[in-house]
Amino acid sequence: MVIAASSLGTVFEWYDFYLYGLLATTISAQFFAGVNDTTAFIFALAAFAAGFAVRPFGALVFGRIGDLVGRKNTFLVTMGIMGGSTFAVGLLPNFATAGVAAPILLVTLRVLQGLALGGQYGGAATYVAEHAPNHKRGLYTSWIQTTATLGLFASLLVVIGTRSWLGEAAFASWGWRVPFLASILLLGVSLWVRLQLNESPVYARMKATGNVSKAPLTEAFLRWGNLRIVLIALFGAVVGQAVVWYTGQFYALFFLEKTLKVDGMTANVLIAVALALGTPFFVFFGWLSDKIGRKPIILAGCLLASISYFPLFHALTQAANPALAEAQAKAPVTVYADPALCSVQFDPIGKNKFDKTGCDIAKSTLAKAGVPYATKANGSGDVSIGATNVAVGEMTTYSKRLSAALAEAGYPAKADDARINKPMVVAILFALVLLVTMVYGPIAGMLVELFPSRIRYTSMSLPYHLGNGWFGGFLPATAFAMVAATGDIYYGLWYPVVAAACTFILGLLLLPETFRKRIED
Repeated sequence: MVIAASSLGTVFEWYDFYLYGLLATTISAQFFAGVNDTTAFIFALAAFAAGFAVRPFGALVFGRIGDLVGRKNTFLVTMGIMGGSTFAVGLLPNFATAGVAAPILLVTLRVLQGLALGGQYGGAATYVAEHAPNHKRGLYTSWIQTTATLGLFASLLVVIGTRSWLGEAAFASWGWRVPFLASILLLGVSLWVRLQLNESPVYARMKATGNVSKAPLTEAFLRWGNLRIVLIALFGAVVGQAVVWYTGQFYALFFLEKTLKVDGMTANVLIAVALALGTPFFVFFGWLSDKIGRKPIILAGCLLASISYFPLFHALTQAANPALAEAQAKAPVTVYADPALCSVQFDPIGKNKFDKTGCDIAKSTLAKAGVPYATKANGSGDVSIGATNVAVGEMTTYSKRLSAALAEAGYPAKADDARINKPMVVAILFALVLLVTMVYGPIAGMLVELFPSRIRYTSMSLPYHLGNGWFGGFLPATAFAMVAATGDIYYGLWYPVVAAACTFILGLLLLPETFRKRIED
């Protein structure tokens, strides 16, 4: 009952949180219509990341409350905030109706969601761990770890169902609101289930003996002994876990849809299948961590991710959009231009049309078409597509001439559904999800075991949400900005590769093993 009730509520909160990520492309059109396409998508991802940015602050606020007044009531409050904010997203006016007020309201609701989620995870993981037998804590808490993926899976199913029911045109116009509005039903069920729970036995004993911390923030972060463990947990475990999680479950989806031009419905279905296949491995690796330890599994996942991401994403391009891969191989694109004449293809105020220089027109056209390119520092913006050279010439026709040359060289406007190797795409996505299960399945058990019970909620929540909120949550927006700046569709992968490798090294040297530790102290 404890596992089911805690997991159900957390599934709902992740469902709420990730609806936005799944609909980033649609939301960029609805709420950021005043800027160019590339900037709009990066803005949509930045608004997605805004919810993550405030998660550490939610962890501080609600973690403190959880250590002062109890686990159960705290995550009831966070659930109400999350559910109300999600429902309100479905009611927001879009940019065409409300102008700049629309994205401001959207970001405000994302911030509220992030604050609530910052207080949710630590409470659920602590609550389950404090009910679990010492030798099964990894197994029991791994069910909490499935909830993020199950929430994503549930939101995928709702989005896919709504898209199928309404059709793409209606969904893009107004149907995207339905999954947000439907969340109010899930909120009611989840609140009712959690109201049936009692307080954690460990917390109840602490309260009965008067051992509850009176200053959890001070004890957790202003005393070096505990702060040292917080920092080791953050950089030696959670940062790597976070970037692997968001690369495998979000960046892969965005890469399919935005870079490889796979139809949104198809991309959602392929990700959903991979998630369904991969989700049981959260529990498997949680169980395994009770046998061999948390540390070797988490660090092995980080190491494998750091050495496999580039080949896996190259293979994903071959399987999902073979025409793009073939065009890249036969007719690579190079922009010849003085760097002083080139702008970064990101326009935060929506005023730059990127049409003043040959380089800007070339890069804007290539970015909009999703065509990867290299840059060489000579010339005024001419583009070579294989053996074909497209000179700047008349500025007003340059973009059209370039688009025509790209089409002639075989660069597709979108992925051909008939040519997508769907079993191979699912296999690659499954491999990415499997890495996620390795790093994420045992992490809750480890974080709970690292800290004393009187300040556990506060202590574990902050490194978890710093890692996942900042290092993980900003990954999609940062990676796509890196791609936009360089023209290399794989350049954004350096972010998770370097972060995962650093976590492997630091964790190997500093992270303690915890799986045999008692947590009643």
